[in-house]
Amino acid sequence: MSSQSFLESLARRCGSHPWRVLSAWAVALVVCATLVVLLLGGNLSGDGSFTNEPESVRADNLISERLNPTEQVTELVVVSSDTLTVDDAAFRAKVDAVIAAAGGLGTDVVSGAVGYTMVPDPSLVSIDRHSAVVSVSMPGTLDTVTPRLEALHAAVKSAGGEGDFEVLVTGGASIQQEFNEIGESDLRTGETFGIGVALIILVLVFGAVVAAGIPLALALVSITVALGMAAVTSQVLELSSFITNMVTMIGLAMGIDYSLFIISRFREERRLGRSKLDAVARTGGTAGRSVLFSGGCVVLALAGLLLVPSSIFHSMALGAMFAVFGAVLAALTLLPAILGLIGDRIDSLRVPFLGRAQREGRADRGFWHWASHAVMRRPVLSLMVACGLLLGASSFYFQLEKGAGGADTMPPAAESGRAYQILAYDFPSSLLTSVYVAVDGDAADPSVIAAVERLTISIQEEPAFEGAITTQVAPSGDLTLLQFPQTANLTFEQARAAVDQLRGTSVPAAFSGVDAEVLVTGQTASIADYLTTIDAYTPWVFAFVLSLSFVFLMAVFRSIVVPLKAILMNLLSVGAAYGLLVMVFQKGWGAEFLGLQQVEYIEAWIPLFLFAILFGTSMDYHVFLLSRIREHFDEGHSNTDSVAFGLGSTARIITGAAVIMVAVFGGFAAGSLVMFQQLGFGLAVAVFLDATIVRTVLVPAAMKLLGNANWWLPRGLHWLPDLRVEARPVRKLSEEPATCD
Repeated sequence: MSSQSFLESLARRCGSHPWRVLSAWAVALVVCATLVVLLLGGNLSGDGSFTNEPESVRADNLISERLNPTEQVTELVVVSSDTLTVDDAAFRAKVDAVIAAAGGLGTDVVSGAVGYTMVPDPSLVSIDRHSAVVSVSMPGTLDTVTPRLEALHAAVKSAGGEGDFEVLVTGGASIQQEFNEIGESDLRTGETFGIGVALIILVLVFGAVVAAGIPLALALVSITVALGMAAVTSQVLELSSFITNMVTMIGLAMGIDYSLFIISRFREERRLGRSKLDAVARTGGTAGRSVLFSGGCVVLALAGLLLVPSSIFHSMALGAMFAVFGAVLAALTLLPAILGLIGDRIDSLRVPFLGRAQREGRADRGFWHWASHAVMRRPVLSLMVACGLLLGASSFYFQLEKGAGGADTMPPAAESGRAYQILAYDFPSSLLTSVYVAVDGDAADPSVIAAVERLTISIQEEPAFEGAITTQVAPSGDLTLLQFPQTANLTFEQARAAVDQLRGTSVPAAFSGVDAEVLVTGQTASIADYLTTIDAYTPWVFAFVLSLSFVFLMAVFRSIVVPLKAILMNLLSVGAAYGLLVMVFQKGWGAEFLGLQQVEYIEAWIPLFLFAILFGTSMDYHVFLLSRIREHFDEGHSNTDSVAFGLGSTARIITGAAVIMVAVFGGFAAGSLVMFQQLGFGLAVAVFLDATIVRTVLVPAAMKLLGNANWWLPRGLHWLPDLRVEARPVRKLSEEPATCD
């Protein structure tokens, strides 16, 4: 049985027995919701981790195995005054009160608290002497400490926040907690904005409120299914908390898009005179088949991210893949059941004028026909102008700097971020960032001792390190651990350069000829390894996605030219999106006007994730557009007429889908966390570019220049299976559909 006949049969069965299907889906949604409540929240991590073993991971493992450090988290309480200094008695009394309040919470909450009134450590006092730090040790890990943070915050603020004093708390646990809270708020903002704009666009596209509401309901269903799958997966794999953001973003976009194509085709088939069940079945075999193959394109692109050995990439990829799976499953089973149940009542609550235009099957394709013919009259000029614009934007990609966001990219209102900024700019050395050097060798060996001394001396001469250097020897005597605090107010690039210098020059010079393995770790070293890992795997991800996409599209369109052209066009739109990210976020061009935050780098995971998502979604539109062009061409029409027909017949639906995706992604860009601003902005502008410059100019210009060569397939490849996405619809000769799938 072909995929078309199978999907027709599946759609007919679902449409014939709607209550059975709806009941099954109701049970499935209850199960998924229960799994989310019981399993998901407690199994998501705020941090990413490697699934391979770079240098920092091997060093951390050595330290954990041989030093057996007690698990604890250090939180930093910043006490500041505009009028008093640390030398004033009132300031000292306030710091002592904060120390006593933290210690009074009990050893199960706070194992120790230290301030400058207890130890003469200059790193605990700011350069201007108007701020001081109390270092608070809390037993446990970041995840186990988080529930006890509220008690710590309340105690220290109550003790130190009165009068001319401000008390702020920061540290790994506080930053993670506030990061997650802001992320949840951004998620709600994105959902509200995206759903609101999507509903308006759907009403404009369909001309009826009921038809517009169903895609939103299907999107929520796909999100629930995806979260249920994530809950189960979290029992066997470490997943980042960002997976929920990915599920919501992609679930909304794809769930609405796929429902849009299915409903449009169903209404078209009803206008052609088919009975309700025949229309449902025909929709399943045409639009349903398109949705299945398009979803496969997206999943294929996302699967490439699984090659990167990082839990963040795995979480992002799996979250988006689960969302696409849920959207496709709902579109192929639940939506046919709904259509079979309500039939033509899908056009209920019609909007005047808009509703009548849709019922009569009129599509305003004049602009798109005019635009495509205008482009094809001057294809060389059109191609040069469009490529020039995209290449011009893409050129900024070479200035892209990658990094990993932390408290330095938190919004100004975030307490942990403000405290971090005070520590970074007002204190002599960093209390949050240290570099650790693990020396795996006999600590009593004179050559090892001498090498450690040489390394210590060389580090003291480096301006990137400042503060007391500590040395610790494992009880077994086979591991020496050195800790070097990094200088405060370093940019990420300066901090990374210092670690690279340590690894590439200082350590080899100090330990040359010494029988010991030396490994460098710490926050900056871990981020450096993270960036190196991404750079190393990026070519493999690109090769995986591009090669499989080429083979898939070659089989779908039985052409070797179409997939090459589609891939090049998608790479142009992705490159332009990268360039716009640099222009807005790194250079700050228009950032303030758009309400976005200017930073020194782009989140390291975003370019690769953008590539996968954008390549998949761009292929979505290419599949729908080119399938209509190929269908018209196969019916004997000229290449030029086929391009104009394909562009015109898909214009309203694809434009509506693109606007919805821009709205959904733009809603997430409106949040406070810069990483989601970058992700939402990048996705939105790339979809916009793809739906305008690529679809309106590049596709018709390139296809006009290539002519019949567009559909050339070498004779030696004729054995490939014909995976044509869309079967030729059976129409009366006098009828032409007003909508497309």
